[in-house]
Amino acid sequence: MSPIRAGTARLTVAAVELADQADALAVAVDSGGRDLDPSAVDHAVNVIEKVRERTSIAGGHTVVALAGATGSGKSSLFNAIVGRPLAKIGARRPTTSVPSAAIWGSDPAAELLDWLGVAARHQLGPDNGAKDGGGAAGAGFGRLDGLVLLDLPDFDSRVAAHRAEAQRVLELVDVFVWVTDPQKYADALLHDDYVAALSGHDSVTIVVLNQADRLTPDAVETCRADLTRLLAADGLGAAKVMVTSARTGAGVGELRQRLANAVAGADMTRARLSADVVAVASRLRSGVADAEPEVRGSADDALVEALSRSAGVPVVLEAVADDYRREATSHGGWLFTRWVSGFRADPLARLRLDKTIVKIKGIDQTDVRAVVGRSSIPPPSPAARAAVSLAIRQLADRAADGMPVRWANAVVDAADPGTAGLSDALDQAVIHTPLRERQPLWWRAMDVVQWLFGLVTISGFLWLTALFVVGWLQLPDLPTPTIGQLPVPFVLLAGGIVGGLLAAAINRIFVRVGSRRRARVVARRLHDAIAEVADTRIVAPVLAVLERHRVVREALDRARRTR
Repeated sequence: MSPIRAGTARLTVAAVELADQADALAVAVDSGGRDLDPSAVDHAVNVIEKVRERTSIAGGHTVVALAGATGSGKSSLFNAIVGRPLAKIGARRPTTSVPSAAIWGSDPAAELLDWLGVAARHQLGPDNGAKDGGGAAGAGFGRLDGLVLLDLPDFDSRVAAHRAEAQRVLELVDVFVWVTDPQKYADALLHDDYVAALSGHDSVTIVVLNQADRLTPDAVETCRADLTRLLAADGLGAAKVMVTSARTGAGVGELRQRLANAVAGADMTRARLSADVVAVASRLRSGVADAEPEVRGSADDALVEALSRSAGVPVVLEAVADDYRREATSHGGWLFTRWVSGFRADPLARLRLDKTIVKIKGIDQTDVRAVVGRSSIPPPSPAARAAVSLAIRQLADRAADGMPVRWANAVVDAADPGTAGLSDALDQAVIHTPLRERQPLWWRAMDVVQWLFGLVTISGFLWLTALFVVGWLQLPDLPTPTIGQLPVPFVLLAGGIVGGLLAAAINRIFVRVGSRRRARVVARRLHDAIAEVADTRIVAPVLAVLERHRVVREALDRARRTR
């Protein structure tokens, strides 16, 4: 919120705008509370609650607090503004132990004063405009109807309870009137603990240099200029110093007019609450970056590759290729030796990736997966684990680039899925990835070819066997046709064997090509499955932190009215 000079044109704050600021601050606290300064978050929660409570109180009263150090004459100034001796004044300090209130107008202010916790109340009735503080005849000043003027305990009181009470009430009032004197206007307690803490509240701050009658006019101007300089250093450069004397009444009329202007505007309550929201939002905003780093919405190839090695994908692909060769050989290998492959261990079963039938896009396909539990894929090597850690760290570093420490730590924490949980997720991704497809048609064709050559071989062998038995038993010779010089039984036997072996050789060529293709297909499936794990377990939490940061950043900018 832009600074507003007291006594000049003020920046008004509509009720709907204040509500929007408070709602935005609440969104920021809810979304980013754990990644923001805890003390600032607590302050923000209190401010949000204060806005809710203050705006729910009926009536249009403006609460102005006179705050000052011991001996600054604020009680005397309070009486001078009221026009009667309501506040106790004496030589013994402190004289003000509890806040007291003077209320102008006929509207009840009990609910407001109960919320303020002010028990000492003085109802003054309607105000018709007062004369100048000196008591001499002069032009009338603005009406104070609707003003609740508080005389607070000294904020530097030696009694701790008095200081605490002054601090408590100052957190709730609408307008601050800081009353100081020529001796204490530069007091570090006033500037460091109070005025500087309310920097940005120019629109609801009035600074009074009281007891001006103790100085010469030149000395008054010197003190005023020095106090103005100190206020600028406190962040209240737009504040204008007023000079008063409660004893002589000098400047009291002008101060009263300022208060009348504040009451007439009827928006100082919202201005104060808005300033509070802006102040705490600005404090929170210092812990938020101006933009979020650009991070891909999906895992990059380096991360997926590292996770794939950790999940044992190379071992699985080797087993897939071996399984393909084994199955293809059992169909297209030479009929008289392929039975040997049946004695070889199933490479996928060895990894506890047992076979079952699943539907993919509505089509029954052969899948390889474990029915229950984990697979038996060998655990990742230390190098594979280190590669995963490095890839995750690189992602976290990119996502945390330029972020404040708390948010950077949140990104790093979000990117760490935990070793056990990630390992289980990767294992399940492999288990639930289809590792087989339908048997190729050429497997069946080669099977038929091998059986044909096998039957031819068997026929030739049986025929030759029969001829041998007949000759051994010296029975009449059986008619034996020939092809050229070669008997047909020999041609059948030799042709069947050669044909089967040739078909098996051709089958091996197809198997090598097919196994590589099957491995590539499964590799893409596993890549997608591993990438989904990376997106879900690593990238998505990181993006969630960045999205939360964006929500907090935009909400705080809205609360600060800088969007």
